[in-house]
Amino acid sequence: MNIIDKTDEELQEIAHPMWDDLIQYSNQGQYGKFIKKFSYNLLLGLNEVEVGKQFAHSELARNLVEERDFLGFIRRGEHVTALYRVRCKIRTGEWLGRLVLGYENGEVRIFAASIF
Repeated sequence: MNIIDKTDEELQEIAHPMWDDLIQYSNQGQYGKFIKKFSYNLLLGLNEVEVGKQFAHSELARNLVEERDFLGFIRRGEHVTALYRVRCKIRTGEWLGRLVLGYENGEVRIFAASIF
C-alpha cells in the first residue's frame, strides 16, 4: 500500500485531523500526545530531551493559530507532504507548516512535522 496513490480528498481526510491534533497538543504543551502518531524511526531519531525543552519553551510552538490554510500536497516515493500556512497568536507573520505522512505497519504515521 502506498499513500501517494490516494486522491487529494482521501489525503485531506487523513492529514487535516492529524495536523489539527499537532497544533492543539503543541499549544497545550502536551508532548506525549503531540508525538503519539510519529513513526518509529522518527521517534528513534529524536533527542527527546532537546525536543522537549524546545517544545516547552517555544513561543511559536505554544501560540499557534488553530485555523489552517491548506496549500497542497507533494507526493514523492512512499510519502506525501501536506503543506500549510501557519500563523501565531502573538507574533506577526506567516510560517510554512510541513507534515510528511506514510504507512508504517499498515497504519498512516507521521514521518516528519515542522514549521519554517
